Amino acid sequence: MPDAPVDVDRDLPLSIQERLYPNLPCFGCGPGNAKGLQLRSHPLGSGGADGVVASFTPWPEHDNGLGFLNGGIIGTVLDCHSAAAVMLEAERQGWPPLPGADLSYVTAGLDVRYLRPAPLHDTVELHAVVTEADEPQMTVRVELRFDGKVRAEATALWKRWRPRA
Repeated sequence: MPDAPVDVDRDLPLSIQERLYPNLPCFGCGPGNAKGLQLRSHPLGSGGADGVVASFTPWPEHDNGLGFLNGGIIGTVLDCHSAAAVMLEAERQGWPPLPGADLSYVTAGLDVRYLRPAPLHDTVELHAVVTEADEPQMTVRVELRFDGKVRAEATALWKRWRPRA
């Protein structure tokens, strides 16, 4: 992908978040939040047709008290990574934010299942795929993986953000 924009600070292609919402202050994935997790998701396959991927390295402060990754942080990165898949799909479908909305879609539900402990001191991988998409809502399957095993998974429901007066 030689024509892809490049983040010169990290010498990596721009993430979906950096490209589509460079000033977003979201704690989990907002490039505009210097104190946030700064999750960076990238398309997998041609234009994201195979979903999106990211890696996440926990901080020592993300300890669940037993030496593993905290469930709330896991839920946050699953939610935010599913957002990248949704925003990329919305861009591909031509569904921009509606007037008065900052984003095209917002989380309407997140059903998280914790399957096995996730490490606190190692990088984990995130994978998300849009499984259903129409303009009013999208559904995403998202997983947190480590060492070839799914540690947590979620189904995320996203609805079109329709600002109310």
